[in-house]
Amino acid sequence: MYAIVTIAGQQFKVEEGQELFVHQLDAQAGDSVKFTDIHLLDRDGAVSVGKPFVKAQVEATVIEHLKGDKVIVFKKKRRKGYRVKNGHRQRFSKIKIDAIKG
Repeated sequence: MYAIVTIAGQQFKVEEGQELFVHQLDAQAGDSVKFTDIHLLDRDGAVSVGKPFVKAQVEATVIEHLKGDKVIVFKKKRRKGYRVKNGHRQRFSKIKIDAIKG
């Protein structure tokens, strides 16, 4: 059984027991979260496609919050003496899919 669900503005294909990284959620580590924006649900070959959503829900547990790798942002304009160097680290939440109900 799997589902295609929107989590924090991105679509993911999820299965029970799967762990994945999503953009940081407004929940503490150890909290349970529910997602209801499910676009597709496959129950062992019986596929349900939503218009736009399927009436189901995905339950997950937030494991931890962390930061991704540093990305260097460098801007330069030639012959003008303009140089700017910045770094960025995206914040992620690691979640574990507990159940797909639907």
